[in-house]
Amino acid sequence: MERFDGKKVIECQVSDGISKAEELIDRAIAGNAPIYHAASGTRSVAKAKKTSGGVGHQIYTQLMNGVSHMLPFVVGGGILIAIAFLIDGICVDMNTLDIVERANFGTITPLAAWFKNLGGIAFGFMLPVLAGYIAMAIGDRPALALGFVGGLMAANGKSGFLGALVIGFVAGYTIILLRKICDKLPQALEKIAPVLIYPLVGMLLIGVITLFVVEPVMGGINMALNNGLTSMGGTSKVILGMILGGMMAIDMGGPFNKASYVFGTAAIAAGNYDIMAAVMIGGMIPPCAIAIATLLFKKKFRKEEREAGPTNIIMGLAFITEGAIPYAASDPIHVLPSCIIGSAVAGALSMAFGCTLMAPHGGIFVFPVVGNALMYVLALVVGTAVLPYCLVY
Repeated sequence: MERFDGKKVIECQVSDGISKAEELIDRAIAGNAPIYHAASGTRSVAKAKKTSGGVGHQIYTQLMNGVSHMLPFVVGGGILIAIAFLIDGICVDMNTLDIVERANFGTITPLAAWFKNLGGIAFGFMLPVLAGYIAMAIGDRPALALGFVGGLMAANGKSGFLGALVIGFVAGYTIILLRKICDKLPQALEKIAPVLIYPLVGMLLIGVITLFVVEPVMGGINMALNNGLTSMGGTSKVILGMILGGMMAIDMGGPFNKASYVFGTAAIAAGNYDIMAAVMIGGMIPPCAIAIATLLFKKKFRKEEREAGPTNIIMGLAFITEGAIPYAASDPIHVLPSCIIGSAVAGALSMAFGCTLMAPHGGIFVFPVVGNALMYVLALVVGTAVLPYCLVY
């Protein structure tokens, strides 16, 4: 923020950029903004961060720092693994395979094995990166190494995704604790703290905490959750698919959307592929259906909304839910409930049809690796048809 010292600066919440865009532009053009002073401004920004959103918002921001850095590894690695299954599916006759070969499906042909190995390497970074960048959001760069180490321990242990999540926060606050302790040391020792004391003592603490606390507790929860998902009956899975699909449309990229998506990616890592299918189709519905609605019911939308409609078809098919945000922002009372209903229906149908997905992103581009792809397309069509109906009536 020091860069803006002496300049006119408008400070506001991110949501104002959607709901008050015109007002902000008018203020900027008119120059109706106070002069920013770096020294006092830094304090005011810090105070605003503390008061707006509170502890919950702070935890969410730290969590999202981990998730946003994790996603490229999840998406890239997951799609590469899905391509490996696709290659073996094209090149190998499943009826001729014995039990051992079926278990190694995805590595039977050399090209498929290369794709799966590369995807596996990328996917392996998921939990260390998640834990590392959550920790970094709390304790800055010294916490990054602690998060990586703890996250890798969780990945190699039984606590998995949930363990890495907890370790990220533990690592961040461990560095904050060590900082407070090191502040009382002589100045000569204080200077070596970032390169020696923080990583050495921090890693020892994280190792002990992970081994004796996180792994037993979160490992037990993780195993129970995975076993529960595996043993779910048809009705329970349909309800779960309905909830996860609906969550994708509640805030379209916000906390509910991210929670559903992260749950789906964690399920892939645990070997449950039907959950990600319900999550992805729930995220595809809002932009696709709103685009169809702008074409079928033109009188219900403004000129600029109709013109932007076709773009939303592309965004929806590519699994970019955020394309529907402008429509939801302009008329949340009608658009949001309709989106949630359409996405929930599609998620429930995906589960009911037994559709599976090994890739955590990609939209129609990964449909070739969807289990029961024809019924998945049907779920997409039905969910897309339901939303315009709810929107208009």
